[in-house]
Amino acid sequence: MKKRTVGNSTIEISELSLGCMSLPTNLTEAKPIIELAINNGINYFDTADLYDKGLNEEIVGKCLIPYRDQVILATKVGNVWNESGNGWHWDASPTHIEEGLKKSLRRLKTDYIDIYQLHGGTTEDSWDEVTETFEKLKKEGLIREYGLSSIRPNVFIPFAKNSSAVSNMMQYSILDRRPEEWFDEIYKAGVTVVTRGTIAKGLLTNEWRTRIDRTNGYMSYSKDELVDLLQRLEDEYGDLHAAAIAFNLSFPVVASTVIGARNEQQLLDNLQAYEKAQEIKNIDFIQSIAKLEGYTEHR
Repeated sequence: MKKRTVGNSTIEISELSLGCMSLPTNLTEAKPIIELAINNGINYFDTADLYDKGLNEEIVGKCLIPYRDQVILATKVGNVWNESGNGWHWDASPTHIEEGLKKSLRRLKTDYIDIYQLHGGTTEDSWDEVTETFEKLKKEGLIREYGLSSIRPNVFIPFAKNSSAVSNMMQYSILDRRPEEWFDEIYKAGVTVVTRGTIAKGLLTNEWRTRIDRTNGYMSYSKDELVDLLQRLEDEYGDLHAAAIAFNLSFPVVASTVIGARNEQQLLDNLQAYEKAQEIKNIDFIQSIAKLEGYTEHR
């Protein structure tokens, strides 16, 4: 498993990482998935305090206790569950960021977070205070680095330029190429991207025919357009799953493809696709037939 450096940091993460949101809420079922990932060279694990109302962090923390010094652990803060338990609200205040970190550290059973990410953000947030808070937590040794999880250019570009952030988690795939417009600017700011949605809810895997029956389209693609595009990609590359991973990793700004797994077989499929992706060197065909669109909001 190859590794790439995250932004202007010294942290190196595996090109394929585990998005923990999809993990079972049962420790017995989740543990083999995490151990399989570690045994196959995956060292980056991404979670959030929002997932399963904190239970996801608890499970990940318990599973990673024997491997803590071998892995890079990332979590997120900013979304707060309402007291009713139905829905959540946004809070990017320094007080909440610090309190959120304390709770995440406790649930994750660790005394530091490798990459602490703001889980969203708006132009109304006090970004100077957000940055100062993250810098304070770095100085205290509670976090090693910090980043963002945002698809809003009017949020992630100023934050990248005016802070020491090292990463931005963004939805990006062959079927959602909106971030490409901003890749050069992100990279020049010393930030790298970790991609989510890499396989587009399974549409960019070899099970795409089954998955496509459950949808009427994806992003700006109609169902008919999807069928045509995915068939052409499969004809060209043979393995659509591998092509999806190779496409994302072809960009130097991308540090890792974060993909979830609900069971061991899904993780094995991702690992096998990653290995096959190493043989794919030419993505020109993908760029020539996949839509290249930009964000229409939050610019």
